[in-house]
Amino acid sequence: MVRTIAELFYEALKYDLPDALAAKADGAYKPISHREVQEKVERLALAMAARGLRKGDRVGILCENRPAWALTDFACSLLGVVSVPIYHTLTSDQTAYILQNSGARWILTSNGSQFAKIRAAAAKLPELELVIALDGLPADPGTLECLAWDTLMAEGAALDGRRAEVRAWAQERDPEDLLTLIYTSGTTGDPKGAMLTQGNVASNIVGVVEVAIVALRPERGDRCLSVLPLSHIFERTAGHYTMWHLGIAIYYAESLISLPQNLLEVQPAVLMAVPRIFEKIYAKVRDALTSGGLLHRMVFSWARTTCHRVVRYLYFDRRPGGLTHLAWRIADRILLSKVRAKTGGRLRFCVTGGAGLNPTIMEFFWAMGVPIYEGYGLTETSPILTLNRLGKVRPGYVGHPILKTWNGKPFLKMAPDGEILCQGPNVMKGYWQNEAATREVFDADGYFCTGDVGEMDPQGRVKITDRKKEIIVTNGGKNVAPQPIENALREDPYIEQAVVVGDQRNHLAALIVPHFPALRDWCQRKQIPFDSDSAMLSHPKVVAKVMSRVNHTNAHLPAYERIRKIALLERELTPESGLLTPSLKLKRRVVNEAFKDVIEGLYRGNA
Repeated sequence: MVRTIAELFYEALKYDLPDALAAKADGAYKPISHREVQEKVERLALAMAARGLRKGDRVGILCENRPAWALTDFACSLLGVVSVPIYHTLTSDQTAYILQNSGARWILTSNGSQFAKIRAAAAKLPELELVIALDGLPADPGTLECLAWDTLMAEGAALDGRRAEVRAWAQERDPEDLLTLIYTSGTTGDPKGAMLTQGNVASNIVGVVEVAIVALRPERGDRCLSVLPLSHIFERTAGHYTMWHLGIAIYYAESLISLPQNLLEVQPAVLMAVPRIFEKIYAKVRDALTSGGLLHRMVFSWARTTCHRVVRYLYFDRRPGGLTHLAWRIADRILLSKVRAKTGGRLRFCVTGGAGLNPTIMEFFWAMGVPIYEGYGLTETSPILTLNRLGKVRPGYVGHPILKTWNGKPFLKMAPDGEILCQGPNVMKGYWQNEAATREVFDADGYFCTGDVGEMDPQGRVKITDRKKEIIVTNGGKNVAPQPIENALREDPYIEQAVVVGDQRNHLAALIVPHFPALRDWCQRKQIPFDSDSAMLSHPKVVAKVMSRVNHTNAHLPAYERIRKIALLERELTPESGLLTPSLKLKRRVVNEAFKDVIEGLYRGNA
């Protein structure tokens, strides 16, 4: 069992793959073998040490997913240098805050726009000594000291005779050595740097591997398509370290926009993704069929019903028989196999987390032969706490805890108010230079307080109901978890995004971003004129149409959870707008503030 990431790096070299890592360049994927990765990582570690980096120093990583990200991270882990990943979608001020708070001495950065963020904040970063430029030296470095990536690698190559020293350094690494500072995405307040040790992350990988080996049954030649930012600890632990440990080649997607094309090119066996990505794949299938006339809509409805029947067997690792099996084969021939082909045709192990996945979408993928295993965790827990297992899947639940006990105490338990508490080898040391915040999240017994509310079924599976701080309390005293309602609304073909509001109000309302292709098509069929999306959304018949779709969801909700009014938003909520985190989670407080006037309008005269 691996105890550190440094140990994990060397242990996986036995696979000797020709394509351990691969990224697209000049229109094709260019592979890097395990031997090449070892050479590059050891050279990089030697160059970093020769330039004075020592154990405990911090190095920022600000670039898109690419081999250099992984090489730098591995080199840091061998040296005992602490990596500080930064989302490439953050602003200059946010980037500066993380560099300043962490005291980073170096930063690795990619293109001009990323470097520009650092240059703009240079005056605030007295501890930053060196910028490593991946894509060539910037034309105007300003006051910053810059070094080209190729130059740094050449310096390491000149020290090739000392590469054996790097393995010796790796053997000195201890599970308690700090591996990384992961800054929380800041859904509330300033981001805090979670201190994760080499042992924290290594222990989490062991838990994930136990599930993956049974469900995936890894084979030589398997590939993982890396889609989520490596700055996200979920992708880094599950999609990077775990894949490396299992000998699965890691191919980097170009972007979310290019995901459909990259799936066909890479033909992955494994995909780690947030629910939003699976929702978009499902929505494309739904839209293609529901816009194609009555027969197509009937086929989709029938296929979805068939999926629902089939997965009752698949979730428990069984196969249906009789008429259900026949219907499944027909559905596969006319629809499911075609969708499966668009994922590359070899996808057989998906893991999702970060937000609840709609059970209908999960059923569709399972019946398609692309099982999705839902998990749950947080940055502070390295991150995975629970994960569904083959044969024990229950829709709406995020699986069993990856450990039962730790040091004689339950690994995971529920507080009297339903908050999920955990303690174990994967729980962070605390927040970087923030003892007050650290004390706030640990109880008297040493359990980490997740801030999430949940429940556990008799078989030990966990269900997340909502964030403790996001629970809406109506002025009638009813507690409402908004996320399940939002998930249900997003399943509708006319709704792209939804934000439920109503704290301290007498009823709930919602901000709705409509699914514009479906809505425009409906307007054309109903001969409703409009010259812009804004004009369309203000038309009374359009508002009434979307409200009628909301009422479809309302019909399945208790009275106090029903949406009474809606406001239609013209633009999608995105990380770039600051309304979602880089991992596509809703920044509820920020959204409520940004649309304060709109929300007030929903309750004007009827708070």
